Amino acid sequence: MNCHFSELPVGCYKSNSQIARVLTESWVEQNMYCPRCGNSKISHFPNNRKVADFYCPVCGNQYELKSKNGKFGNKINDGAYDTFIERITSYNNPDFFLMSYSRNEQCIDDFFVIPKHFFVPAIIEKRDSLSDKAKRAGWTGCNILIRKIPEQGKIYIVRNRNIVEKKDVLSRMKQVSLLETDNLASRGWLMDILCCIDEIPSNRFLLNDLYTFEEQLQTKHPSNHNIRPKIRQQLQVLRDKGFISFLGQGVYQKLL
Repeated sequence: MNCHFSELPVGCYKSNSQIARVLTESWVEQNMYCPRCGNSKISHFPNNRKVADFYCPVCGNQYELKSKNGKFGNKINDGAYDTFIERITSYNNPDFFLMSYSRNEQCIDDFFVIPKHFFVPAIIEKRDSLSDKAKRAGWTGCNILIRKIPEQGKIYIVRNRNIVEKKDVLSRMKQVSLLETDNLASRGWLMDILCCIDEIPSNRFLLNDLYTFEEQLQTKHPSNHNIRPKIRQQLQVLRDKGFISFLGQGVYQKLL
């Protein structure tokens, strides 16, 4: 794997967005393996496919690429809101590759994969619809709120221009796959509790530390009137899946 872009015949492309797409997609096709099964190559779907950009010819897993010249902020612009929500709540939604790069230095700064089950409607922000005077009047886009994705769901392949060992990437993917569930509500609760745990600065924390998020969780889940028991239930799930350990007397330890 090489963190630098290859020399490509991009002279026939006029817009910066077209050049960026050619450079970034070509890099993935030339360098990237499948983080799910470890196959040495992934393949590019035909252009303009709405569901995903790449797929693994061995395991069939699909990937969509989002790239940006410069570091990612708190959110990433995406396409139509309704289409995106429909995609991430379906049974064949893709994993996402996120790439930040330096156009001037022709180099990738960070490249990571976010497994599909970390995408829930709560992390998708609905943008204002376009005005009646716009060419696509009424069209409503969306933003992916990166800051709302738990750190456990950001599995780096390149970090600060350093390549992460393939075996470590595959190991992390295998670990987080234990959180996969087709139940959207259960998936949302797991992501919310992981985000709360991430906000606690120390590696050891108390059950009471999680209870401080009770009001915030109640706002997110207004129909649930047993927030504290739900918190304890999700901690048990995360303990059983190997993300935290229970040390006794209401004390927990982060493992990932």
